[in-house]
Formats: sequence, C-alpha cells, structure tokens
Amino acid sequence: MSKRSQPAWSVHPSSDGPVLKVFNSLTRQKEIFVPQDGKRVTWYSCGPTVYDASHMGHARSYITFDILRRILSDYFGYDILYVMNITDIDDKIIKRARQNYLFEKYVAENHSLEQVLSDAKMVMEKLSVTVKATTDPDKKIMLERLMTKLTAATEVLEAAVKGGDGAKVANAQEMFVRECKDPLSDWLDSKFGATVTDNAIFSALPAHWEREFHKDMDSLNVLRPNVLTRVSEYIPEIVDYVVKIIENGLAYEANGSVYFDVGAFDRKDKHHYAKLVPEAYGDASSLQEGEGDLTTAAQQNEKRAPTDFALWKKSKAGEPAWDSPWGKGRPGWHIECSAMASAICGPKLDIHTGGVDLKFPHHDNEIAQSEAHFDEAEWVKYFLHSGHLTIAGCKMSKSLKNFVSIQDALKDYSARQLRFAFLLHSWRDTLDYSPNTMEIAMQYEKLFNEFFLNVKDITRTIGQGTNNETFAKWDKSELDLNEKFEKGKTDVHAALCDNIDTRTTLEAMRDIVSASNLYLRDRKPPNALLLFDIARYITGLLEIFGAINNPGQIGFPMAGEASGNAENIIMPYLSILSEFRGNVRAHARTLKATDILKECDELRDEILPNVGVRLEDREGEPSAVKLVDKETLLKEREAKKKLELEKQAEKEKKKQELAAANAAKEAQKKIPPTEMFKSETDKYSKFDENGLPTHDLEGKEISKGQMKKLQKLQQAQEKKYQEYLASQKS
Repeated sequence: MSKRSQPAWSVHPSSDGPVLKVFNSLTRQKEIFVPQDGKRVTWYSCGPTVYDASHMGHARSYITFDILRRILSDYFGYDILYVMNITDIDDKIIKRARQNYLFEKYVAENHSLEQVLSDAKMVMEKLSVTVKATTDPDKKIMLERLMTKLTAATEVLEAAVKGGDGAKVANAQEMFVRECKDPLSDWLDSKFGATVTDNAIFSALPAHWEREFHKDMDSLNVLRPNVLTRVSEYIPEIVDYVVKIIENGLAYEANGSVYFDVGAFDRKDKHHYAKLVPEAYGDASSLQEGEGDLTTAAQQNEKRAPTDFALWKKSKAGEPAWDSPWGKGRPGWHIECSAMASAICGPKLDIHTGGVDLKFPHHDNEIAQSEAHFDEAEWVKYFLHSGHLTIAGCKMSKSLKNFVSIQDALKDYSARQLRFAFLLHSWRDTLDYSPNTMEIAMQYEKLFNEFFLNVKDITRTIGQGTNNETFAKWDKSELDLNEKFEKGKTDVHAALCDNIDTRTTLEAMRDIVSASNLYLRDRKPPNALLLFDIARYITGLLEIFGAINNPGQIGFPMAGEASGNAENIIMPYLSILSEFRGNVRAHARTLKATDILKECDELRDEILPNVGVRLEDREGEPSAVKLVDKETLLKEREAKKKLELEKQAEKEKKKQELAAANAAKEAQKKIPPTEMFKSETDKYSKFDENGLPTHDLEGKEISKGQMKKLQKLQQAQEKKYQEYLASQKS
C-alpha cells in the first residue's frame, strides 16, 4: 500500500467487561438484569401496613431498596417507574383501631374502683389462657413479662385499697389502666369489638400512621415513589381483579367470601404454586398468619382446601365493609398488591421487592393470583428480597415489643450514618443493628469527611476560573495516584455489577481515599486538580447512594438547608481571617509575645468552633480552614479537653508518686542502721547487738548467705545515714 494513502484502521477488540447481575429469589441465584423494555423498568415494592410507628425493620427494606433504586437509576441509567403501596385495610389495622377506640372510651368512662378490680381479674384470666396456648418461645416470653407487669400493677392497686389513702388509690387505679393498656385493650376488643361500626374509626388510624411513615422516610432521605397506591382507593379495581380470577376458573365464592383455588391453579401445566418457596407448600402456620388475625375457624372451614386463601373477606360485625358482587366485605391481604401493581404497571413487572419475611405466603400468593388473572406463566421477572434486621443479635419484632423506632434511632445517629450501616451490608443478608455496627459506619463517614475537608482546603481556588496556575505537571506521584484511582473505579464498577455489592464498593472507595491521603502527606504541594477530580468522583458515588444531597459541590454539606451556597459565600472571609491570624502568630513568635499567641489559640480553639469553623495550624504552611458541623467541632473540643485533663491528671499522679518516692528515700536516710530491720517483725524474731536479724519469724536461724545480704544492706544504710547527719550539721 502506498504511504501516500490513509493506512488501514480497526476498532479495538471488544472486551467482556462485567454486566449487572442481581440475586433473583425466583431462581435463588444471580441473574443478568435485562428489563422487558430496553432501559425502562417497572418496579413494585411492598409498602407498610400503617397501624403503628415505623421501626428499623421497616428501614431495613426502605433504605435498602432506595439504595438499589438510586444505583439502577443514577449509576446504570435505567428509567424506573417505582410504585409502592400503603396497606390501610388489614386485620391488624382493624383490630388496633378498635382496641384504641375501646381503650380510650374505657378511660373516659371513669369506672368505679370495684369495676376496675373486677375487670383486672377478667383481663388476667384471659391473658393467662393466652400464655398457656402460645407455642412461639419468643412470644411466650413477651407475654409472661406482660403477665408479671400486670400482676404487679394489680397488687399495687390492691395494696392502695387496703391502705385506705384515696389519693394513692386514684393514682394506682390510673397507673393500672395505663400500664395494662395492651391486655386490657385486647380484652375489651374480645367483648365489645363487634359494637364498633363507625368507618371513620378504621380510617383515622392508618391515615395518622401513614403521615408519620412519610415523615420517617423524608428523615431517612428515602426517595418518594413515583406512584403510591392505597388499598382503600382501589376497591373497585380489586373487585374487578377478583371477578376475572373467578371467570378463569381459579377462585370460588363461599358464604360471601372469595377464595383462591390453589389446587386448580397448581394443576395447570403452565402454573406452579409457591414459586419462591416451594418447600413451604402447605405450611399451616404461615398460611394461617397470612389470612389475618380476624379470620375465624368457621371461615377457615369454608375453604375447599387448607392451602386456599382469601381474595375477598365477608365483613363481620365490627369490621369496615364495601359493596361487592358477593355482598359486603373487604379485600384479602394478598390481592391488594396484585391488583394495584397491575393497575399501574400492566400485566408484567420487571422488579418486585419486599422483606424476606414476605416470601411465603404473601409474595407466592401474589404471583399465583396475578398469573391466574392474566392467564400467563410469568408475572414478575426479578424478585428481590431484603434481609432481616436484628437488634444486637436478637430477633426484631413489633408484636414482641422488641423494636427500635426510626425516630428513636435518629436520636442516636444521623440519617447518613444509618445509611452507611446499610451500605456496609449486603442488601439480601441479615443486618444487625448494634453499637458495633454503627461505630464502623461512623468510621467510614469520618474517613470520607476528613478527606473532603482536606481536599476542599487545597482546591478552594479550582472553581474560581481557569488560569495558568490551575494546571501543574504530573510527575511520578500523580501518575501513581491516578493509576490507583483508575483501578478503584474499575473495582467499584465490578462490585456494583455483582449484585450491587455496596460493601465492596465502599471498600474500593476507601482504598482510593487512603491512596489520596498518602499522596497528600508526601507530595508538597499536591496537584489540586487531580485531588478535586477524585473527591468529585467519591462525592458523586455517595450522592448516588443517597448519603449526600449537595449537587455541584464536593463532600458532605454543612448542617442547614443552604449549606452548599453558604460555604462559597463565607469561605473567602474565613481565608482572610486565617491569613491575618497566621501573620499575627508569626510576629508574636518573633517577639515572644505569649499573650498574643494565647489570643490566637483562643480564636482557634474556643471561638471559631462555636460557629462551625475548624482551623488546623501546619508548620511552614498556611493554616487549613475547614467548615464542619458545629456539633461535631464541639464534641471534638470536649474530647480534646478531656484528653488534656487525663494527661494532666496522669502527669500530676506521676509527680505525686515521684514526690512520695523521694520523701520515702529521705525518711529512709534518717533511720539509724542499727534500727532499720527491727521494725520488720513480720519477717524476723531475734536480732544481735548491731540490729542485724539472727532468726526468722518461725525461730529458724538466718543462713550465712542471707546474713551477708543483710549486712550489705545495713552498710548501704550506714552511708545514707552519715550523709543525712552531715547535712544536718551544715
């Protein structure tokens, strides 16, 4: 080929890089993620049953799936329609609403003492029967503790009655009613639950707890769903959904309720019941729990088979009800998700998520209902289940009273620290919420924050316009750091592709930061632009993970809404102050003006931390200026003072010990050598004319070897004693 024509060109050979895989509960292994419609993803997530405060078990699911959602959207670029439901019609809600209403009514009625004592006896009897019938060991322990508490409250009330003090009786009566709210409410519900007919009672409770749930999610920086569905708003769609399943021959009506025919469904060639947990088929306890607390034995007997489950429940007295072709009733638990997900997303879902405890029967029943409705072999392509959450190694359960509310957790830790704890665990494994877990999370937060503060201090002028000083030559140090940076990015991508492994991702990010910190330590001056790029990359990942809301900036924002702008506005003034202080310190050192140096230290240690400013003096360099949360700085200051006090106390202790030792030496010098052993009557029983021991405590004669040692000690004392006498004469 002539050199005067263009040479041949070829594209780089394609490399088989990592592709995104997620652990699919339907196959129990990692599968390549391929949505049904290009980059568009339909995602339905099981939301809360709103009858009480949200707890860290809820956070386990909602923070976990928020992280996955953000990564799929903002890192991998998927266009996600995220749908979540609110269960506001449910046996738990109905029972809790009735109990709350009946309890408050009981308190307001101000019953006589005799009536309260009579009721206490009935409550005790009912609780005792419940304790004996309970087989779950954890629940049994909880009920036994409740029984003990109730017994104690009753005894206090009875003792107050015997004492005859009216004020004490009134206080004891009020304490009994309040302390025994749960068993008393349960007893009241068993007696009067059927009399509660006002539907407003059943809607007010879930409306209140839904509001609290949204507040909790905002506090945790969990993204809102694109669509939120409430069961109470989808009754017509649910009824139509059930009608279609009946028409397809896979459900039947019985006494005003409708049940799914599991056997008929499972006999179809293209259908398989219990796809997620086939080994749980026929698990009576799980099936009964899935039917709800208010399902009676008569309703269980209406079913053709024990494995069948309710799609529509005939409402009994004391339960809310809606019209349907089968009479007044309400939706079963499982049908709500199928109907609402299908109403928004259509007949196919790319992703369905929920807690691992929902696999069977809830999610398996959802799958069966939906496939029966659409007469299809597949409804969900990827089922993702978040792992359990334990509290310091123990099972967490709202019903067992062993839980930490989200608001309580936020009193001890920030939302960012909680999110780091979740990021440091696989989304599908058990997460143990404990001080040790949170300590590790806070260490990661501190590592990244200190790195950001250092880089901000060095790169402050980077964003103020490009000039010749913006760029500096890359030497070996920069090339080495950039190589580690590139490797870290490759490791991050591989980890996120591997079932969205955020723990390994954070470890790769930590390695990048550690390499940058070593570079900062050794390279003077460092390359500001390279460090800025690294810090921006780390910030970008933490933004994707939901740990930072600070677009366009690097690092964690300051406390307060306008934090990003505040730093840009205030930092030039702080830099001027820092430079002025540095010049004053330099002059004061030259003049040995200690009072001025103390004032400079006072500004650094006492004044600036109160407004969220940390000054770090560096030998031979300008002081570093860092904006840090005021609370963090005040804690640092207290810790520093505590350490200084401990050092001072240790120094004083050593000083006192030295003084005591010197005093002992001086006192020892004053003892005549003939008297030095005579006080040691716990060792010796006889002495010679020179005061040397001749026999030990048991009357045994001192050996020659021991005698020589004693004589040497006495001679040494003679020398010290003579020195003492000489000092007294002078």
